Amino acid sequence: MTGRVARSHRRAGWLFLAPTLAALALVALWPLLRTLFFSITDATLDDPTHYGFVWLDNFIDVARDPQWWRAVENTLVFTIVSVALETLLGLAIALLLNGAIPGRGVLRAAILVPWSIPVVVSAKIWEWLLHDQFGIINRLLIDLHLIDKGVAWTADPSLALGVVIFVDVWITTPFMVLLILAGLQLIPGEIHEAARVDGVSWWKRLTSITLPMLRVPIGVAVLFRTLDALRMFDLSYVLGGNGDPTMTMTIYARNQLVSFQELGYGSAASTWVFLLIALIAIVIIGAIRLDRTSIR
Repeated sequence: MTGRVARSHRRAGWLFLAPTLAALALVALWPLLRTLFFSITDATLDDPTHYGFVWLDNFIDVARDPQWWRAVENTLVFTIVSVALETLLGLAIALLLNGAIPGRGVLRAAILVPWSIPVVVSAKIWEWLLHDQFGIINRLLIDLHLIDKGVAWTADPSLALGVVIFVDVWITTPFMVLLILAGLQLIPGEIHEAARVDGVSWWKRLTSITLPMLRVPIGVAVLFRTLDALRMFDLSYVLGGNGDPTMTMTIYARNQLVSFQELGYGSAASTWVFLLIALIAIVIIGAIRLDRTSIR
């Protein structure tokens, strides 16, 4: 009887999951399989019905392209620097908002404003703020006598990637704050109270109690942000266009697919992006051991 009930529950579970699995297969699995298929062909975007199989030649050509490796380097630099800064700032702001400070509710709402604005809109706002002739940032720096004339922040190859990282940190730090703050709310207040009674310093409580108990929330936040940063397209494309200094892996794949109409080659580049992101995700999950940790 128990086995029959268990089988009935399993069948009911699969029936409830069926619509979701069907939707995922339609919007995720099918496009992925099509991309994998075209990646081994010489298909072009203007006529994808006529093609020949080139097998692994597209993947080899992508791996031999110096521009591809420049895009990989830009993407990794962007990801490492932006995620590190967002994590540190997110932790600091979350600790501040978790304390008993005046206007805490208003501050929690205000901190989400940059994240609530669409990325393209934020990118255009910062593009105007950083304009070399009309931007308010250059005007303030000139008035403070820090520079003599306006700086073309997004046009200077040595500054463009740094600007993209800065804007991304401004946009996405609230996301880190939200996840880390949620983790802080799960830590029992009695633990900190007992530590304070015992005379434990704030720094010692932070390093010995708070951070160890935040390992999973911070790990999840870092994982999500890393995956998002690795496939970043819109912010870099709006601020830097197709330029090499800010080209990411996704921009490279888009250029091959759309600008050059190379469906097979662009699909191979997209597959490389998918494989690299999947590999990095597996490494991060293994490093922070999320699959073996439960949140209590």
